[in-house]
Amino acid sequence: MIVTVTLNAAIDKTYHLPALAAGQVSRVDRVYAEPGGKGINVARVVALQGVPVLATGFAGGSNGDFIERGLTRQGIAHDFVKIEGESRICLNIMDQDGVSTELLEPGPTIAGQEMEAMREKLAQLAARAKVVAFSGSLPAGVPKSFYAELIGIAQKQGAVVFLDTSGEALIRGAEAKPYFIKPNEDEVAQWLGHSIEDENALKQGLLRLNETGLPCISVSMGAQGSLTAFHGACYRVRAPKVDAVNAVGSGDAYVAGMAVGTAQGLPVEECLRLATASGTANTLTARAGYVEPEDVKRLLDEVVVERIG
Repeated sequence: MIVTVTLNAAIDKTYHLPALAAGQVSRVDRVYAEPGGKGINVARVVALQGVPVLATGFAGGSNGDFIERGLTRQGIAHDFVKIEGESRICLNIMDQDGVSTELLEPGPTIAGQEMEAMREKLAQLAARAKVVAFSGSLPAGVPKSFYAELIGIAQKQGAVVFLDTSGEALIRGAEAKPYFIKPNEDEVAQWLGHSIEDENALKQGLLRLNETGLPCISVSMGAQGSLTAFHGACYRVRAPKVDAVNAVGSGDAYVAGMAVGTAQGLPVEECLRLATASGTANTLTARAGYVEPEDVKRLLDEVVVERIG
């Protein structure tokens, strides 16, 4: 089983409209509202590929109830820590040209006893999991070191740990040596203490981070694919070229594919192939954190994985 952890879960609302004009009334053509947050997106893509998954995190108020009901309707198992605060709403406004404007609420403030409940629940769930994937931002009230603490709990239970976050939460979380992380180029540069001028410099930087005890590090290069360092080897992955509908959630779909491959014990090349096919398939849907399994299977053969060092 794969467990996904979304500490700042949300209702993801997507508005589709002809154009967004400041200071004017805009008529929305269609609306999607569903459980969201990066870890929930990961869970949905895992489930759509027929792999057992359970979503956890913090959920509160009527928005939290909506999140849990939505996951149940989608057939995704869940076990959240109930909190006093109200879970957030995140808006994605898509115009007819495919331009996305996101408005993200900060979310609730988490109390000390709620964090303790999360520690206890994670220990129970991680003992049943092959992979535990932590995704997204930390809610207010939670220390930047909290991911590192939770990673240690999951590792103690024998789970392989993924971490997909940003900023100080990523830097601090990486101190616990998760198996997989997905930083951007700026964060890699911050770690290394110098700017990254080209792909070769990025490759050398990722290999240096491997040596610090981070086994698998992927950096997205958008439509160009990704660069991954894995136990001292580096892989360039080329994504298939498609007519993208909506790229929001593609990074989460990538993490989901990587988690599925890892849980199934696939070689790293096949994990990267599945991750890239999943991320690309997400761009073909109007909603974030969705794939059609047939798209993933079709795209697998179009992903190019090349070892470059």
